[in-house]
Amino acid sequence: MRIAAAIPLLLLGFGAGARAQSSEYAVGADVSFLKAAEDSGKVFKDNGQAKPGLQILRDHGYNWVRLRVFCAPKELPNNLQYTIATAQAAKALGFHFLLDFHYSDTWADPGKQFIPVAWQGMTHAQLVQAVFEYTRDTIAAMRAAGVLPDMVQVGNEITNGMLWPDGKLPDNWDHFVDFLQAGIAGVRVGSADQPMPRIMIHIDRGGDAIRTKYFFDKLNSYHVPYDVIGQSYYPWWHGSLNDLRENLNFMADEYKKPIIVVETAYCWTATNYTKKPGPFPETPDGQAQFLDELNRVVRETPDGLGAGVFWWEPAVSGPLGSRSFFDADGNALPVVRVFDKFTLH
Repeated sequence: MRIAAAIPLLLLGFGAGARAQSSEYAVGADVSFLKAAEDSGKVFKDNGQAKPGLQILRDHGYNWVRLRVFCAPKELPNNLQYTIATAQAAKALGFHFLLDFHYSDTWADPGKQFIPVAWQGMTHAQLVQAVFEYTRDTIAAMRAAGVLPDMVQVGNEITNGMLWPDGKLPDNWDHFVDFLQAGIAGVRVGSADQPMPRIMIHIDRGGDAIRTKYFFDKLNSYHVPYDVIGQSYYPWWHGSLNDLRENLNFMADEYKKPIIVVETAYCWTATNYTKKPGPFPETPDGQAQFLDELNRVVRETPDGLGAGVFWWEPAVSGPLGSRSFFDADGNALPVVRVFDKFTLH
């Protein structure tokens, strides 16, 4: 029997085995670069005191980490072993863990979804089987290492599909859904006797209610089981905070599921708004003001369905270093302290 036909059988009882919904608001960060930065000698400091980056985040109210995993990366560090090591350090500090499958050897996003080199030349049925087995084995390895994720993204920013050209949208919805079903089944089987992680579907339409409606209405017509909606929201690409608010209100009313802004950022030096004014100054204080206001918008989502915010990425350096939580010398910027008022007594 083709794996695509077998997947629905594996999903029977999906809800019964899933982890209970947590009422805890997710104050999160994608820290996929953090271990590599510290392994290379980078030292992070909070009020002049050197501390592990994860500890600094924990000290300021962060309770979730997000980690991406690539199949066989050549240049980036985010393979299975690296991801497990970072997850173990985070779990030791009490963080919840969101795993982000890219299903690629490199970055996957709305503009590119490269098939892993090892999977190239496969038929559709073989690709579906590969997604299932790779997901199952990754989750099983994490379970064995004591870091079974609390939540799993089956694909990263999959607005335009995944594993192109086979699963590219809008032309290949059937194939795309086969991949999603295979990934979800892999999470379930890999979890074995442990509670199944919650499943997130992640797109990049934070300020776009029309495109969000198209995607999730179409997805829901296939009865794909998932627990959480994830959205990327970068204001220079995805509209105003009012656009985000309108979309959050729409999603809460229409789909009745928790919604997380699972990628967001703002710059502390002039980067994206050099030729036009931005909603906040691109300064350290302006960066903090952006996160504070974004958090307020998410928390105001109807019925308490605004479930959290994740920053991308506090420890990034190089050309994207202006999105970091730390200056060039590793000193924590004001943005780190945005959640202090909710967590410190």
